[in-house]
Amino acid sequence: MFTGLVKDIGKIRAITANAEGKLFTIESKALIKDIEIDDSVSVNGACQTAVKINGDCFTVQAVHTTLQKTTLGNLRVGDNVNLELAMRLSDRLGGHIVQGHVNDVGTIISIDSRGNNYTVRIQVGIDQMKYIVKEGSITIDGISLTVSDVDKEGRIFTVSIIPHTWMNTVLKNRYNGSLVNIEVDILGKYIESLLGIKQSGPAIMSDEWFRSKGY
Repeated sequence: MFTGLVKDIGKIRAITANAEGKLFTIESKALIKDIEIDDSVSVNGACQTAVKINGDCFTVQAVHTTLQKTTLGNLRVGDNVNLELAMRLSDRLGGHIVQGHVNDVGTIISIDSRGNNYTVRIQVGIDQMKYIVKEGSITIDGISLTVSDVDKEGRIFTVSIIPHTWMNTVLKNRYNGSLVNIEVDILGKYIESLLGIKQSGPAIMSDEWFRSKGY
């Protein structure tokens, strides 16, 4: 579990293809002292497990499914990545509840700036738009952000990026057409599931159901 507050910008030092997918060796001078083997690390919003530690670098194994469903498969040696360690129970929840499970790969449609404040518009798949609401939470490449506007028909949502977030995450390296990992707020999915159970409840607990159970 993460909060969506990026703690370091790591650098891809090596990529090794193997039968399981790809091994990524990532440099992290700020976080390496706190990373141990088996620890969960958010890499551009995708939860990965540290399998090796060497100096100021750690290695994660990204399996084929991860490479297909996230932007990790597009990473190259030298690329920067957002990093966050799994939260402790004693930590402040400064962002929002982030699982590190990427739901979609979005496309940046436009980036506009007013001084050092940036407005970014991102297009996602139609199946994810129902979970994205104005003033709700969204995770972009592992960054917890607030949705400032939504265009349901265009499958586009907008976020406003403050100068600190822009300068201390990989968003500053993005441009029109860049692909980004998207995780919607899990609360919306829980609500959808609960509403589905409620709507199907009467049918399940019908007179016929009770008779079938011998009541």
